[in-house]
Amino acid sequence: MTTATSCAIDAQEQILILSGTGERPGAAALVGARARSEARLTGRGKTWKARFPLHVSRWGGPELPLPSGEYHIDIPGVDVDVDIPLQLLSRLRVEVKGDRLLVGPPLDPALESVEAIAAHERRYSAHTAPLENAVFFESFYGRVAGCNPLAIDREIARIEPGVTRYWSVVDHSVVVPDGAVALIEGSEEWWRARSASRLLVVNDWLRRRYTRRAGQRVLQTWHGTPLKRLALHRGGFAPRRWGAIVKESRRWDVLLAQNPYAARILSKAYAFLGKPVWTEGYPRNDVLTTGDDGATRRALGIAPEERVVIYAPTWRDDRAEIVDFIDPVELAKETQSVVLVRGHTRTLVPGRNVDGPRVIDVTGFADTSALLVAADALVTDYSSVMFDFSVTGKPMYFLVPDIERYRGELRGFYFDLVARAPGPLVRSQDELVAALARDPDEFAVRYDKWQARFNRREDGRASQRVVARIFDQGFLDRGKSS
Repeated sequence: MTTATSCAIDAQEQILILSGTGERPGAAALVGARARSEARLTGRGKTWKARFPLHVSRWGGPELPLPSGEYHIDIPGVDVDVDIPLQLLSRLRVEVKGDRLLVGPPLDPALESVEAIAAHERRYSAHTAPLENAVFFESFYGRVAGCNPLAIDREIARIEPGVTRYWSVVDHSVVVPDGAVALIEGSEEWWRARSASRLLVVNDWLRRRYTRRAGQRVLQTWHGTPLKRLALHRGGFAPRRWGAIVKESRRWDVLLAQNPYAARILSKAYAFLGKPVWTEGYPRNDVLTTGDDGATRRALGIAPEERVVIYAPTWRDDRAEIVDFIDPVELAKETQSVVLVRGHTRTLVPGRNVDGPRVIDVTGFADTSALLVAADALVTDYSSVMFDFSVTGKPMYFLVPDIERYRGELRGFYFDLVARAPGPLVRSQDELVAALARDPDEFAVRYDKWQARFNRREDGRASQRVVARIFDQGFLDRGKSS
């Protein structure tokens, strides 16, 4: 019988070492929801060792610590029941319980207690240290470094490299832009930098207690033009939710909108009335005009001649994981395509990667816009990705088997998607396959009207305009380091 007898952590090499007796197993891996680490196996005869790297490279990127979460120690034919108490390494926190490896950010758990968080909130709400000529970026609560904040970061770095750029991240598996400083959410330096930066650029709500200091500004970029009803426009009157929305929007100094339609909706939905809204197009969409010379396809291992279909549905209020309206393996086979599966950021943590022949789960890929550049067609439902992908002029398809429930019970729409969609609405995978085989030009008139309404400012220069306004309005200083 093959048995795992002990385990240890090599802190210097950032490796989990599992030792055992009996015949050496054929394979071993740490299997998580969004990442996998293959072990190197050694030994012959009576004993063996499995060395599991606690860092991985995803999509051709740098080797970084495993994303936070639970990993199964998967060694076929081996009984694994070992333990390692919680250890803080340089870039992650690990613990082994039975056949599970628990990974988290390199924070002492004491810093995550209610008392510790409250103490930091009190301290930094009254912070008096001088402001830095710096930007504090956060995208989707630190789960990725992407979206509009990423594009704004790149433009600031290009024209004013002396500006310090901090990025809020949930752990060190998040890739931050070159030259930026990654800060683990909840760390002492995270609290300090958020309080000391002249400008905060975020694309969602500000987490934890935040008090804007004199001279500090918050640019709320948001993360999409809405079809589905948001915030104060959602059904039902919930005083607590309404109060939280109004309190949050009062923290913002400027709101960024993709187009005039979005500017009107977002201003009202978030009670952001009488304050500046910059309608400059979305910085994240500049790449949809300029392109990336095939870089994203190369990173994903997709040949230039391959047809790529990206499936990117929105999240549902009544479920945690991505909807299961398609079988991506069958879709890839039936359409002779590579299928990219892109779940909403809200499904990143509770969900798991899907895989199979010619299927790539890119839910954890930081930059959605880069994926849209790589795709030949989009399949979505009610997601704001439809307003971004239309910049490319490439065909879109709407898989909406639950449209009556979503429109009538879960959220509601701001306009009639059935009447205006710039592509076919389908109810099943069979209908989707048939639609993908048809000539997309039958929706050319609708597509033109859609682009005229939603994409007029998408000319590849939105980042330049937004960053120019940041400096023109004195949110940051030119030619001055922090």
